[in-house]
Amino acid sequence: MINFEDKRFAEFYPKFLDEIYEAYLEYLKPNKEQFIFLDEIHNVPKWEKWVRTMHELGKARIIISGSSSNLLTGELASILTGRHLDVFVFPLSFKEFVHFKNLKIEDELDLIAKKIDIKRTFNEYIEFGGFPEVVLSNEKKQLLLTYFDDILTKDIERRYKLKESKKLRALARFYLTNISNTITFNSIKQFLDTTTNTIEKFSSYLEEVNMLFFVKRFSFKVKEQEKAARKLYAIDVGLANAIGFRFSSNLGKIAENIVAIELRRKKMSGNIEIYYWQDIQKREVDFVVKKEQKIKQLIQVCWNIDEYKTKEREIKALLKASKELKCKNLILLNSNEEKTEQKEWFGIKRTITYEPLWKWLLENRNQ
Repeated sequence: MINFEDKRFAEFYPKFLDEIYEAYLEYLKPNKEQFIFLDEIHNVPKWEKWVRTMHELGKARIIISGSSSNLLTGELASILTGRHLDVFVFPLSFKEFVHFKNLKIEDELDLIAKKIDIKRTFNEYIEFGGFPEVVLSNEKKQLLLTYFDDILTKDIERRYKLKESKKLRALARFYLTNISNTITFNSIKQFLDTTTNTIEKFSSYLEEVNMLFFVKRFSFKVKEQEKAARKLYAIDVGLANAIGFRFSSNLGKIAENIVAIELRRKKMSGNIEIYYWQDIQKREVDFVVKKEQKIKQLIQVCWNIDEYKTKEREIKALLKASKELKCKNLILLNSNEEKTEQKEWFGIKRTITYEPLWKWLLENRNQ
């Protein structure tokens, strides 16, 4: 594997890849099918021509990777038409995070026996997120701040030659401070003292480089979906905590964001669509999971269900959405409670499943 950000490479030029490949053949003399891994390949001029040639001649299977916006999916589609398979790599899921921490969980008995260790590990996950290098680092917050700056500088400001970088950074910080909230571009323009078009453009950049993503409100009418406010989520909660949050006072928002990331992970495989639901009384359900033409599940995230009024509000919203969307699969994710409970409201009776978020993530029921 060759990493083209390695400082030992003094310079790059079009024939650079040919020279490396020839040295590989000369010294290693491979006699089996060859796999070539090229990391941060965008640093090499005219790399796509070399990759296309190697592919067409059948000389090797080639895997290219990079975090730069120069390797965004849309651009790869035009550069390597019909010759590529895209793989979107998320930050670590909690299940992967647990493996990084060498905590083996193989069955239900392990979930019970190792509950304290799992919850301790989960507390770290919800504070620092799942970027692999951050997980292994002793300087977690500083590394997250570096990621934030690198994404904005390298992937947006330089690429688009922005003159309003201060406003871009202000918008990014605003978004990471307001994860799991509904937003409209029109409402933000006063905060930045700029136009709605600028907010929309900058937001598309931030979404394009996978710093954040938006979830639409569910409606049977596409036009209403497009016009309604959208819910905002960070691609990694550690990034949101480092940039925008006072961690201890926002556990509910962080928990909801983690669920959003897990559902988006499944959405990327093409199996489901995800929305949030809201009625005219502003009752809200965090996630509507739709598969093909059917609503498969309604998910509510309520971190602290010991607060009676909060719990009842969340349950009433679930029941109302259940009646309107004709969905009986209702789940309430929380910090620790595990049970089923029957509730009756709006003339309907439904069974609600309560499950700790950490357990839901490990059992991978959403996958």
